[in-house]
Parts: sequence; C-alpha cells; structure tokens
Amino acid sequence: MLATFGDIRANRSTGGSLLPQYVNIVVGSITTVAVGLALRNGIPAVLTVFGVWAVLTGLIQLLLGLQRRRPLGGQWPMILSGGQSVLAGVLFVVQAHDPTKGVTNVAVYSAVGAFYFLLAALRLRKATLPTT
Repeated sequence: MLATFGDIRANRSTGGSLLPQYVNIVVGSITTVAVGLALRNGIPAVLTVFGVWAVLTGLIQLLLGLQRRRPLGGQWPMILSGGQSVLAGVLFVVQAHDPTKGVTNVAVYSAVGAFYFLLAALRLRKATLPTT
C-alpha cells in the first residue's frame, strides 16, 4: 500500500486519473481484513483470498500501466507485474486445496513482485527527480 501512495504522489501532476490507485488501496485494505477472517478457515481459504486479491490488483496494475505507457513511458515493470499477478492469482485459487504448492508459489510470487516493485521505484524516483 505504501508503494501505491508513492505512485500517487509521483504521478499527481501528470493529469491522469488516480482512481485506479485509490481503488487499489481500498482492495488492499479489504483484503487485509479478509485474510484475517480466512485464517479461521485454514490455508486453502487464505490462498483463495490471496489469489482473488492478486487477480484484482494485477488487473489494476495492468490497465494502469497500459494507460500510462504513452504519456509517462517506462511502464513495462507495471505491465509485466500486473499480468504476472493475474496469472498467479488464478493459479493460487486453483491450487488453494494443495497448500504445499500454493504456499511455495506465494513465496516465488512475492520474490518476483519485489523485483518489479524495485524497478517501478527506480522509475518513479527518476520521474520525481528535478531536471537540471
């Protein structure tokens, strides 16, 4: 969620819609509560909630990256991350009842996602640095 706030800050002056980022914050907040509730029902329920979250936020990232690619450029990390999140989310839901596979896939998903966030942060930093 902090990355989304950073993205909002960095892109506030571009004139593009910030609605997708705010929707992402709401989805993330609801997911936090849903995961807490799903914990009562076991790992399969948590993986299902996590998978649905990954699909929703992946779609937001994918659409936002595609929308921004011309005016801002350098959106390929967000586009790739969004597409990967959609695919991974579907996989989490499908494998929710095989927790050994699902938990392993969450770890791999998190590592790849961290790499995309690093790339996106570097792009945002470049976008917010004053030009001389």
